[in-house]
Amino acid sequence: MRGVPDRTVRRTTSASALPVSRRDVLRLGGGALALGALAACTPDAGTPSPGASATPTWTPPASPMRLPDGFVLGAATSAFQVEGSTTADGRGRSIWDTFAAQPGNVRGGATGDPAADHYRRWEQDVDLMAELGLDGYRFSVAWPRIQPTGSGPVNPAGVDFYRRLVDRLLERGIEPAVTLYHWDLPQPLQDRGGWAARDTASRFADYAALVFDALPDVTGPWLTINEPKTTAYVGYGSGYHAPGIRDVDQMVAAVHHQLLGHGLAVRAFRASGASGRVGIALNLQPVYPAGEGAHEAAVRADAVENRLFLDPVLRGAYPDDALGDLPGQIPADPAVLDALVQDGDLATTSEPLDVLAIQYYGVTGVDSSGQNVQLYPTSDAPWQQIHPEGMYETLVRVRDDYPTAPALVVTENGIPDRTPDGTTDDAERVEFLRAHLQQVARAADDGVDVQAYYAWSLLDNFEWAEGLDQRWGLVHVDFATQERTPKASARWYAGVVAQRAVPPA
Repeated sequence: MRGVPDRTVRRTTSASALPVSRRDVLRLGGGALALGALAACTPDAGTPSPGASATPTWTPPASPMRLPDGFVLGAATSAFQVEGSTTADGRGRSIWDTFAAQPGNVRGGATGDPAADHYRRWEQDVDLMAELGLDGYRFSVAWPRIQPTGSGPVNPAGVDFYRRLVDRLLERGIEPAVTLYHWDLPQPLQDRGGWAARDTASRFADYAALVFDALPDVTGPWLTINEPKTTAYVGYGSGYHAPGIRDVDQMVAAVHHQLLGHGLAVRAFRASGASGRVGIALNLQPVYPAGEGAHEAAVRADAVENRLFLDPVLRGAYPDDALGDLPGQIPADPAVLDALVQDGDLATTSEPLDVLAIQYYGVTGVDSSGQNVQLYPTSDAPWQQIHPEGMYETLVRVRDDYPTAPALVVTENGIPDRTPDGTTDDAERVEFLRAHLQQVARAADDGVDVQAYYAWSLLDNFEWAEGLDQRWGLVHVDFATQERTPKASARWYAGVVAQRAVPPA
């Protein structure tokens, strides 16, 4: 965990606050069974521990696996992680600007400026995408560039930047896919309660409508909220991400208000007449029972990790087993969520979608006490247990458990380099991408309507609380000079794009 302080943090203003350590959060990543409810991991293991119920290892064919006709192969970034220029051209302050400026919040004291300097080097980056032959580019719009205070008039310079980017992508034959919110909430909205406040959902819908009108030529998926689980659990529950709040009741409120904002934005999309398709990006992971008597805890943990987001979006209801005091649950009173849900809210959260974006990084295990158990090897991000078969399982599970689910796209999947200095000889990433793309092709062969895959990430960038120490890019960035150098994985991925098939190992 490379020196992350093991600081247990508590919030005393809420009776339902829970203790969480930064070490735990590193293990938990985007949620992994909700914060301090799972405080321990078992020792490293390359295979499931006795009694674990996990998907069996699958042997890929010896020949290339072809991808469906029209399948989009792209790469992804997010605004705060790559753009830099955080005070340029009228951009307002975001919660991540505030959070990163506070000593001790981000490894090495890194901030979002210059990050990968994409705001000034975007033309070079689009040319690089074209050289790799990418079909699509998923990026996020920085809310503070469009509305510096989170409400009110549009900032023309911010709009112009994204218009130029979209135009250049289309000129180079690259399909834009736009995420409206990737964690950079304008600070003035946080000052009024952030996602714990219901009004933020309305403000988000207003902002979304402005962006739909500003970018009428976007042809790829429009995604409303990126990983509402991570924002809620890690931003409002553990405090390891911006806005740095540690209160389980605010965490639960942030879940509901993000999903409400998502539904309101979908309605704004329909009203705008915008082109493209609309959906939401959810980070999902299989949860496996590990050991005797772990099944019930794992079912509840699945509610925390997956169904608390899938059910209100695709079924118009929250699961009844995600909150409570049983092993695997979020330690919160279910009445907290009940009080947040007003008449008509669940009809809004479940507005029909054109696409569902799935972000897959790995799996987790749970024992009978609700503790997180390591079943598979991890990457340099200790929370990431690598099990490619879980990608297949996740895609098939959504298809089978949610008959009304729309077409699926995989919008994030990747691993960090093994060294914070970065490398261009990233054989481990090549094998990771190969194994996971094979699982996507396998799911498509088995009838899952999966239409796109975006590798995370196009560029080495600002990796949130890890600063510049975790490099997830297909392209190496020298942060001192901003020189871009495609890694071995970028060259391999370009071959997949050219051949429309995943080669065997």
